[in-house]
Parts: sequence; C-alpha cells; structure tokens
Amino acid sequence: MQVVQSSRPSAPPGALWRLPRVEEATGLKKSTIYELMRAGKFPKSVRLSTRMVAWPEAAVLQWVQDRISEAQQ
Repeated sequence: MQVVQSSRPSAPPGALWRLPRVEEATGLKKSTIYELMRAGKFPKSVRLSTRMVAWPEAAVLQWVQDRISEAQQ
C-alpha cells in the first residue's frame, strides 16, 4: 500500500485559511477573489485583526465544489 503525504498538515475542522491557501485551493488571485466577494459570488472573509482576514475552510471548499458541479451540468 502506498502512503501519500501532503506537503501541508491537515487543518482542524472549522479552520480559517489565509489568502495564499485560498489562492492555492481556488486557482484565483487576490484581485479576482476580492472582486467576486464584492459581487457576492465568493465567500466573505472573516476579520481576525485590523490588518488580517481569513476565509472559513468549509466555505471555500464548498465554493470550489459548486464550481465543479456547475461545470458538469
């Protein structure tokens, strides 16, 4: 049996992802993510501090899954 190791540790349920991880998961860049957020077409970020935001992991993964489902229709 082959064991595949991820380069990234698994996140706990309900984890928050910072922008680089969101970009990696979606294939989108910062400007597109914020543009889609303004249009109500991407999950909203959560403010962690005055200069830091993150996105709920589950919301980002659901958004990706929704895009895949739309493409298969």
